[in-house]
Amino acid sequence: MSTVPHSRWLSINGTIDKSSPLPYYIQLKEIIRTQIENGDWAIGHQIPSEPELCELYDVSRTVVRQALKELTYEGLLFREKGRGTFVSEPKINEGLIQELTGFYFDMLERGMPPVSKVLKQQLIPANHKIAGKLNLSIGTQVIEIERLRFINHDPIVLVSSYLPYAACPSLLEADLRCQSMYKFIENECDLFITRGRRTIEAVLANEHTAQLLNVEKGAPLIMLDSISYLEDGSAIEYFNAMHRGDRSRFEVELVRRRNFSKA
Repeated sequence: MSTVPHSRWLSINGTIDKSSPLPYYIQLKEIIRTQIENGDWAIGHQIPSEPELCELYDVSRTVVRQALKELTYEGLLFREKGRGTFVSEPKINEGLIQELTGFYFDMLERGMPPVSKVLKQQLIPANHKIAGKLNLSIGTQVIEIERLRFINHDPIVLVSSYLPYAACPSLLEADLRCQSMYKFIENECDLFITRGRRTIEAVLANEHTAQLLNVEKGAPLIMLDSISYLEDGSAIEYFNAMHRGDRSRFEVELVRRRNFSKA
C-alpha cells in the first residue's frame, strides 16, 4: 500500500455550495467520487485525513465522516485502523442471470481465477430448510461444503452449498480449492446442471461473516440464494452466498421477446 504526501496530490477539485439545498455531505461525496473516477486519486492511495478535508471544504467533522462512511459502503474507499482512508479497487462484476457456469468460471472468464479456502466439507442430515430446497425428506444425508473464495488474495464471497450425498458421493472427498465444483460434478459424477433459480437480497454482515470477509460488522453484503437443477428437473444443489457489497456488482442480461399474437 502506497501513501502519497498530500502536497503531491494532482488536485483537490470542487467546492461546497453553501446556498445549495443539497446536504453538505452529499456534495462532498460527489467531489470525492469525481476525484476517484477521473483517476486523480489512484487505487491504493491515501486520501486527505478527516481534519484536512474539514479544512479544505470548510465543513464539520460530522459532514466528512458521513460522506466517507457512505463512500466506504459503496466500495470506493476503505479504511485501515490507525492508518487512514484509501481508494479501493474497482468492484468485481459477476453474472447474475447468464450462463450457469458458477463463480469459478465466471471469474476465470474475467481473467481473475479464484482460490477457495474450504471451511467445511462434511456429511450432515438435511434440516427442514435444506430438505425443502432440495425436495428431500428431513434427515436425508447431504454434503455440506462451506468455502471462502478469494480474488487476488482478497476474500470476496462466503458460500455454503448443500447437495444430496446419494447423487454425488465422490464430492465429499474432492479437492475444491482451485477447481470448479460444477465441472467436478459434470466430469466425475456424470451429472449436468441445466438451470437454476436465484434470489438476491441486501443484508448486513454479522460478526462471524464480517471476520471471514474482512469487513466491519454491519457492513452491507449481497446475499444470493440459489437452487440448481439437473436435466430431469431434480434439484442437485442449494447454496447461500454472501458477497462483499464493497467489492461486488452483478450484471443482469435482459431479453425482450417478440409477441407475434395479433389478438
